Amino acid sequence: MKSNIKILNGCKREIELDIEADEVTKEFERIVTQFSSRAKIPGFRPGKAPRDIIKQRFYPEIKESLFNSLIPKALSGELKTQNLNPVGMPVVDDLHFKEGQPLHLKAQFEVWPEFNLPGYKKIKVKNKKVSVTDQEINQSLEELRLRSAQYIPVEGRGVLEEDYVVAEMKGKDLKTKKFLPQEKVVILAGHAENEELLNKKLIGSMPGEEKKFTLDYDKNHQNKKLAGKKIEHSLKVISIKEKKIPALDDEFAKELGEFENLKDLKEKIKKEIISSKEKATKQDMAEEIIKKISDKLSIGLPEVLVEQEYMAIMRRLLSSRTQQDIKKEDLEQLKSEGKKKAEQNLKNHLILKKIAEKENLKVSDQEMHEHFKEIAKANNVPLAQIVDSVNKEGKREELRSSILFNKTVDFLVEHAIIE
Repeated sequence: MKSNIKILNGCKREIELDIEADEVTKEFERIVTQFSSRAKIPGFRPGKAPRDIIKQRFYPEIKESLFNSLIPKALSGELKTQNLNPVGMPVVDDLHFKEGQPLHLKAQFEVWPEFNLPGYKKIKVKNKKVSVTDQEINQSLEELRLRSAQYIPVEGRGVLEEDYVVAEMKGKDLKTKKFLPQEKVVILAGHAENEELLNKKLIGSMPGEEKKFTLDYDKNHQNKKLAGKKIEHSLKVISIKEKKIPALDDEFAKELGEFENLKDLKEKIKKEIISSKEKATKQDMAEEIIKKISDKLSIGLPEVLVEQEYMAIMRRLLSSRTQQDIKKEDLEQLKSEGKKKAEQNLKNHLILKKIAEKENLKVSDQEMHEHFKEIAKANNVPLAQIVDSVNKEGKREELRSSILFNKTVDFLVEHAIIE
């Protein structure tokens, strides 16, 4: 087998390959025989039709089968012989086949970039002092109180702001005169996402009371059944529950399960805030270190990986928005920022990977086990369930890589000069 590797640019390579005529002919004849045994040709029993007729009738399919059989195996073997590990699948862009002659092809592919690391130890970074204010503690306490709120049924009064209301809703399309299905709904009275007129009609309504109101829905309304329509709604309150927020006292702290009094709860909150801020500070220092290393490097990046990372970033950015929410110029800016972010993420990934290899950093099975335990504790599920889930989804090595990169980041921070 003859081959030639050409460097096109950056990470892009081209391989030119000739698969020997004897190998091609042998495989071609095998495939013709296979087609012959299955083909149904009028006037001939299965397997008895002349090979020339089989080739004439099924030539495109026979060639496709030949290419699918020979090319992937030949490319894989030759790239392995050349010690090349392609990023993604090689793309065949030139192919010449004639019976009795070698199969000639060209394919393009990308490889991981080669680069030398600059100095990555004793990089100077600034440390930020971590402190906690009373306001931050009080804000956390208030959030805890709100999460602990209960909704208690009430009678003898109308709906107030922040009540949970169970109601029956009916609707009528004023243009078609068709009725919408009656629904039983739960509404948080006064919520900003409710229609303004709905909130106005709801506040003050008594159980059993029915009110009507009409809404003109925008053609881009998120509910497609209502979009662009004028609907007359009928609203009937069935029941009301009011929000009861617990008092901020020792009893409240005890009900949370592990505190003697409110003072203990405040101390725990303070420690958690400090821990969170210390992690954030460490992350900031790590990002600064990696940026200083990255700024000293110019690395050609595989386009296929940049595109994959870019698409993942854009999906995250756009997941919470609709196309109607984004102006054309804003979308173009998002795309530009997404591309830059993708390139930087991939560059950082390559830097951390190279440092981990150079420092012989590994993730032991025990470290994996400890990480599984942390995930199980954070999600309040059995350890075995987490391990089983990761194994079934085939994400064990992905998780190991993530832990390794975190370990490499910790290594960089530990060997930095923190001022």
